[in-house]
Amino acid sequence: MTTHPQDPQVERARILYEMKRDEEAHEIVGRALARNPDDHRAWNLLGRIQWSLGRPSEAYAAAMESLRLEPGLPEAHLVRGYALRSLGRPEEAAAAQREAIRIDPYAWGPRRQLAELLLELAPDRPEEALDHARVAVENGPEVTYTWATLHEVATFHERPDLAEEALREIIRIDPTHTLAVTVATEREAAEPGTSAARAADLYAGGLAAAPDSEALREDLDKAVYRMLRGTRWLALLCLAMAAVTTDVFPTGGEPEELRVHLGTRLWALALMAAVWGFGAWRRYRRMRTGARLTVFALVRAPGLRSFWPRVVLGQATWATLCAVLLVTVPWSERTVPQVLFWLALVPNLLSITHDRDKV
Repeated sequence: MTTHPQDPQVERARILYEMKRDEEAHEIVGRALARNPDDHRAWNLLGRIQWSLGRPSEAYAAAMESLRLEPGLPEAHLVRGYALRSLGRPEEAAAAQREAIRIDPYAWGPRRQLAELLLELAPDRPEEALDHARVAVENGPEVTYTWATLHEVATFHERPDLAEEALREIIRIDPTHTLAVTVATEREAAEPGTSAARAADLYAGGLAAAPDSEALREDLDKAVYRMLRGTRWLALLCLAMAAVTTDVFPTGGEPEELRVHLGTRLWALALMAAVWGFGAWRRYRRMRTGARLTVFALVRAPGLRSFWPRVVLGQATWATLCAVLLVTVPWSERTVPQVLFWLALVPNLLSITHDRDKV
């Protein structure tokens, strides 16, 4: 392999890249390449930065330029494999990682990438993927990426012993790692008897520690949706209280007139307020900020994501409004109150068992 003096600016760009300051690193390495377009290390670093910025085509071009200048650079084959995988060319990506492994058998990066690619390319042959994942952790025992790959491969091929070992090592190395936080949070939230509000708090806390976890974000959405579905039971309880208070469906013979004392109506309204206050508002106020924000985000989200949450809240609001009308209006006969009761009850009962997993 040909050696070249290390450009200080390229080294500075590399440090910025490792600090996740990709735009600054991109600008500096670009200036370095303008001065010396034959610096293969700079081209390789540019490929890494482009891939990190979500530009796989540019990353692939930079990696190929680095390999044109230095064909034996394993890091450039690694970047080429990253880019090809992002471009939807897994066979070529696997070939690139195999070439990197051939040049440097002790590098953990190509091993873990190849192990993950084999889940797609050879899902019925677990041995090779597991072998590469094991060698990756042997070559990088203090790197969470290698253990995360072993966890993914072991989980895919139903090896819970290896998956648990990988998870323990990830927690040992970095207790705040996204995978460790996600698995620990999901296990705690899945314990029997965990309420939707408690689960939402757990997921919100997990997201605070691992904000990049899409799994936790999806779980938080589902937990919040479960809470919103629960508001319909509060509304139906209020509806039942209103029907009993105003004697909408008399059982012992219909009285001559439908009149309820004002004090009884006010007492029923106070009970409804208590139901919502203790059943929803108090619980909502005690939730984590992240969970409370998710309630608004889920209801106000554009498109289909907010359709069912809005339906649920709309049904609960409608049933509660009907209950309030039943109690506050001095009805003189029962036809209208009975219609209101059924209009509030039926839509809730029709959807309450069919919209469980709509988010």
